[in-house]
Amino acid sequence: MKVVANSVEEYIENTSENHKEAVVKLLDVVKNNIPEGFKEMINYGMIGFVVPHEIYSDGYHCDPKLPLPFINIASQKNFISFYHMGLYASKEHFDWFLSEYTKVSTKKIDMGKSCIRFKKPEDIPFDLIGRLVKRMSVKDWIELYETMKPAKK
Repeated sequence: MKVVANSVEEYIENTSENHKEAVVKLLDVVKNNIPEGFKEMINYGMIGFVVPHEIYSDGYHCDPKLPLPFINIASQKNFISFYHMGLYASKEHFDWFLSEYTKVSTKKIDMGKSCIRFKKPEDIPFDLIGRLVKRMSVKDWIELYETMKPAKK
């Protein structure tokens, strides 16, 4: 089940009851830990934190009209997803997160390149997510992104 919303408030309002409390808590963790400069918005149909065009005018290389994505939170039918582009872009951050995850959870991690899926809200390591969110500033993310993005044609 995809949540359809035009604002973060509407997203939360339309989130299933079994995920709502965890999504709100995850959103609060991100908001309380994200470095200055990122902007909260609906991005790719999810709650997103992006580098706005005022800071990075190039936008996202896939669609320069969109701001540069960084973090997304999604409530889906069978799980809550947390996307962190820094995990995808930085082996150092990825390895750090996996190492720290094993210290706070006995559950096997369900993870894609930048996506961590939590089937049960009670399995979300909120403190670890907060520590992860703090690790990369807007400047750090832009610099890392610039080293990875495809060259302009």
